[in-house]
Amino acid sequence: MMTPGPTLAGAAVPPTSRSAWREELIDTIKLALPIALTQLGQVAMMTCDLALLGRLGDHVVAASALAHTVLFAAFVVGMGIVSAVSPLASQAFGARQPRMVRRALRVGLWAATLLGIPLTASQLYGEEMLLALGQTPDTAALASTYLMGLAWCLVPGWWFIALRGFMQSVNRPEPGLWITIAAIPINAALAYALIYGEFGLPRLELLGAGLATTIVNTGMCVAGVWVCYASRPFKKYRILGRFWRPDWVLFRHLVTVGAPISGTMLLEYGVFAAAALLMGRIGTTELAAHQIALTMASIMFMVPFGISMAATVRVGHAAGRRDVAGTRRAGMAAIALGVAFMAGMTLIVILTRHAIPLLFLGFGTEDTNATLQLAAMLLLVGASFFIADGVQTVAAGALRGLNDTRMPLMFAAICFWAIGFVACYALGFTLNYGAVGIWMGLSIGLATYALLLIRRFHALTRRGYLPDIVAT
Repeated sequence: MMTPGPTLAGAAVPPTSRSAWREELIDTIKLALPIALTQLGQVAMMTCDLALLGRLGDHVVAASALAHTVLFAAFVVGMGIVSAVSPLASQAFGARQPRMVRRALRVGLWAATLLGIPLTASQLYGEEMLLALGQTPDTAALASTYLMGLAWCLVPGWWFIALRGFMQSVNRPEPGLWITIAAIPINAALAYALIYGEFGLPRLELLGAGLATTIVNTGMCVAGVWVCYASRPFKKYRILGRFWRPDWVLFRHLVTVGAPISGTMLLEYGVFAAAALLMGRIGTTELAAHQIALTMASIMFMVPFGISMAATVRVGHAAGRRDVAGTRRAGMAAIALGVAFMAGMTLIVILTRHAIPLLFLGFGTEDTNATLQLAAMLLLVGASFFIADGVQTVAAGALRGLNDTRMPLMFAAICFWAIGFVACYALGFTLNYGAVGIWMGLSIGLATYALLLIRRFHALTRRGYLPDIVAT
């Protein structure tokens, strides 16, 4: 690889350097936009399901929340591992090794299937798990009914993530978006029909909602396979070619890269679940306000999450072609884009913080005024939280493009629990700042994590680190 020669001290930055950064930003935006919209589409489907179930009563909503908690813990395990398809396939694409691109997808699909067998079976014991965690028998039974229909979505859901990772790695994320957009009204109609017994279908309520999710996820998976197998530019990779051939070397590599991603996601999910439990110890008003503010954060998070996936691909491409400068530029450009977006969105949230809670609770009454005011306060306190959350996910995505996932896992354990959770408890209870203190603790943990990830990426790319690519 040729490297540019030295430049004179004080010399102006060459126009080619400026244009390289501009092109990198443009390419990252083009890649990130359909990915982010796809994530928002997934949120839309989940929101629709919740709205339909809400008409059955508060006890059904509570049971569905518990069922999602059980399912999500299992889903994250496989999600992290199949997410490794994207960096491995991107590096192979950058290195112009199409066979390796196919192999990366193939081992991802195998991992999803092998993990899905035991983890799907575990969901069928959701009632026993919830009873062991101290939930009431009635609520646990309802949640178990939901899981009976929902459990089967794990494998098709993971397959679709792997297929999307493959599409993104070859710079064609749009089909994933079109499939998701088509699935939104289908999911709404099918869930409505199965929950309430419309259009000649039986009334299955919670079971129907779970079955609708499984059917739609299976349909999305089948559509993804068909697109990747039969349409350009994907069909030249022959993704089903030699599908049954064992590939244990690359399979182990996928697990080595992906398992720490799963661990990091579980640590992050765990600290937010713990924060919700701390809020519940303070009171229902605090818990409701926390949920409103966190829902806004989750919606905003989808865009930097899309930028994060784009960062993985762009860094992976540069690493595959052994372009040290391009690797650094891709990651830093994505991080800057994430900062800019979240800073703008945070400003909007601060300016509209009194109006946002009304979308969830309507106009204030004596019962809801306290929740509205506290939610507005948390949205203000969350200014640093929102930016740090966006930056950490983009920086983590850039590091995944270098297959660097073990160190971020260690950072997550330290920042989310040794720093974040301890700060939540100390500020919320020891110093009596209550709900505001818990959000300050979350912000401290996220900000520390973001800074460590950026420093890690800076250090790796400064010394020219590039990941090894498994030989074809």
